Amino acid sequence: MSFTEFKASLDETSMPAGLRPALAGLWHDGKGDWGAAHRAVQDDDSAESAWVHAYLHRKEGDPGNAGYWYTRAGRPNSEAPLAEEWAAIARTLLGD
Repeated sequence: MSFTEFKASLDETSMPAGLRPALAGLWHDGKGDWGAAHRAVQDDDSAESAWVHAYLHRKEGDPGNAGYWYTRAGRPNSEAPLAEEWAAIARTLLGD
C-alpha cells in the first residue's frame, strides 16, 4: 500500500485489512480516535509501534512518556508539527 492509498483509506469507515499494529495505530489516529490508536500499539513490542506510541503521547501532551517511547523506538524525540510527524512515520512504515 502506498502512502496515498493509506491516506485515502481514512475516508473509509473500516480500516484496511492486514495492517500491522503501528499502521493500525496511525490509521485510527488519522480518523481522530486516539484511544483506538493507543490500544493498537500498546501491546506490540516492535520498534515501529514504539515510534507510533511516542507520537501519540507527544500528541497527548505527555513529553516524558513520549520520550520513553522514542527511546524504545530508537528514534530521536520529535519537534516536528504533528501532521508532519504522522506522515513521516506512515511513509517510513509503508516504504513510500
